[in-house]
Amino acid sequence: MSLTAGSRPDGTRPPAAVEEPTAAIGTAAAQGRVPTREAGTAGRIPWRVRWRRDRALVLMTLPVIVLLLLFNYVPLLGNVVAFQDYDPYVSSNGVTAIFHSPWVGAEQFSRMLYDPLFWDAVKNTIVLFVLQLVLFFPVPVALALVINSVIRPRVRAVAQAIMYLPHFFSWVLVVTVFQQIFGGAGIIAQTLEDHGWSGFDLMTDASLFKYLVTAQAVWKDAGWGIIVFLAALAAVSTDLYEAAAMDGAGRWRRMWHVTLPALRPVIALLLVLRVGDALSVGFEQFLLQRDAVGVGASEVLDTYVWNMGIQNGDFSYAAAVGLVKGAIGLCLVLAANRFAHLLGEQGVYQK
Repeated sequence: MSLTAGSRPDGTRPPAAVEEPTAAIGTAAAQGRVPTREAGTAGRIPWRVRWRRDRALVLMTLPVIVLLLLFNYVPLLGNVVAFQDYDPYVSSNGVTAIFHSPWVGAEQFSRMLYDPLFWDAVKNTIVLFVLQLVLFFPVPVALALVINSVIRPRVRAVAQAIMYLPHFFSWVLVVTVFQQIFGGAGIIAQTLEDHGWSGFDLMTDASLFKYLVTAQAVWKDAGWGIIVFLAALAAVSTDLYEAAAMDGAGRWRRMWHVTLPALRPVIALLLVLRVGDALSVGFEQFLLQRDAVGVGASEVLDTYVWNMGIQNGDFSYAAAVGLVKGAIGLCLVLAANRFAHLLGEQGVYQK
């Protein structure tokens, strides 16, 4: 008995319902109603399906998005006063005063170029940023490596808690602690005087102020960086250390060839973020110690904007300085992220 194409051994044909879905899909794909692999849309989930799947997560993040818009993006509209001679007293409402203030174009920016106080603040900001980048940034990495080498978990947990605790202190408390230790009436100065030595007061020494604020930043925020680097170290497979030890690598070579390469992506990411925040070396920390060391040593861009805008009431000029500061920070982030890509790291975002 001869069999026709598509027939069964008993001579019957399969039900038409088996062939209909394949034929229907082929017809729909030919008409463009079904995404095909050739169209580059294979595996794409419709937005309605994604909404039903992820709507709980979207609703959970909705309050955060609203707060971000209200406090981070809506205030950006106020930067328009940088191009005005803004006077908040021309109207009973500060917002409507924007519409009644005269436009001056780039006058505030040209004034900035000829302001010696502005350039002094820029110089202090850059010097403090470079100093903190060199002295502060490597400290969390080194401390994370030291804590990670501790074998006993209890000792490691206690050391990490002690180093992380100052992160929760306010700058008022941090400055007070340093005053009680390194001030003229502090513990060290009083101990030296009790033993016949002349005391000292580091808190009022303008020449050492940049090192003082760097030490304060290290003591306060190094613990936060330790947590980030320890999390990266926890993801390193122990098989790599065992393989390196079997190859004869000692502790230092294992650190150089296994540990540090594992930390390199995190270091690159934090370095990019730190460079982008180069012009924001601190506000409250410097404002609290402004009277002790003088304006010449403690004036940075953040305190300069506060002084011109809040104290002097020159809101337009302060807005112009803040706008330039933000634009330069954005350029620094993009440049640092590009440099991270050249080194083969992801940075803040991928290529």
